[in-house]
Amino acid sequence: MIKYLGNPKYIKISSTLIYLKLQTIGRMIKGRASACGAGTIINAIATWKGSAFAIDLRTTAEVELSEEMDGIRGEITGGGDTTLIERCVEFVLDRFDYVGGAYVKTSSEIPIARGLKSSSAAANATILATLDALDEKMEPLEAVRLGVQAAFDAGVTITGAFDDAAASFLGGIVVTDNKTMQLVKRVERESKVLVFVPEAQALTADADVAMSRLLAPWVDLAYDLALEGGFEKAMTLNGFLYCAALGFDPEPMLRALGAGATGVSLSGTGPAFTALVGVDEVDAVIKAWDRLEGKIIRTKINNTGARVESC
Repeated sequence: MIKYLGNPKYIKISSTLIYLKLQTIGRMIKGRASACGAGTIINAIATWKGSAFAIDLRTTAEVELSEEMDGIRGEITGGGDTTLIERCVEFVLDRFDYVGGAYVKTSSEIPIARGLKSSSAAANATILATLDALDEKMEPLEAVRLGVQAAFDAGVTITGAFDDAAASFLGGIVVTDNKTMQLVKRVERESKVLVFVPEAQALTADADVAMSRLLAPWVDLAYDLALEGGFEKAMTLNGFLYCAALGFDPEPMLRALGAGATGVSLSGTGPAFTALVGVDEVDAVIKAWDRLEGKIIRTKINNTGARVESC
């Protein structure tokens, strides 16, 4: 039997006094979600047309909302600029007319500023976690577009990275038109992925856009290969082109190809390289990259994408 006392904030159950905060005004609500990093097949800087594949490395976002909070405060485990994740929360709260403040914290398995789509993963995870906290739903591509707009506002992207964001959220391999933010094609593929991560960072916003856009006719050829399903050839052509335009040494690509990788590319604006590798060639590619200075990550294509996580 439940008996209410004089103060409605307390209830008495079987003579045991339990303090219960009413779940009304001022309540704290939480959400948690994660999204994938991604590797590049076609970098969209040259033509606004891109292609990417999700990798099985994740960024996790935890969001707390309360009508008693003021403003939106972000935190990134290990440090970093929180503008993007704060803006993502703001956009979702505005969409659903939530009145109150928020705290958002992200942690990641994805190396930051290496071309592995850490910003797209952070945006997607934050948006999905905020929706989870609100107990609201949004169509996947609508959520992706919201994150892209937040990335533009935060100044962490040149083209909006719709291809990267779509791969991160949807999983699998995507081909996109970034200018119109349309998904052209999505397929699922089973493949091992190796990532070579040099020590140096490279911010997308610092990339030489003018030099990259000189590549447009040849990037179009790579894009056509991707549309036809020739993802390995497309990414390899893309890699050599952007290494030339952005001043990266293609040695990691040559070593991976020589060791049996089916496709390899500079990922994003670098400096990381991603390779699609058959099971029997994994050890050979790792051995080829071991001679270079940097970190090697073993992963795979992720075909499931972003997901809500238990709090």
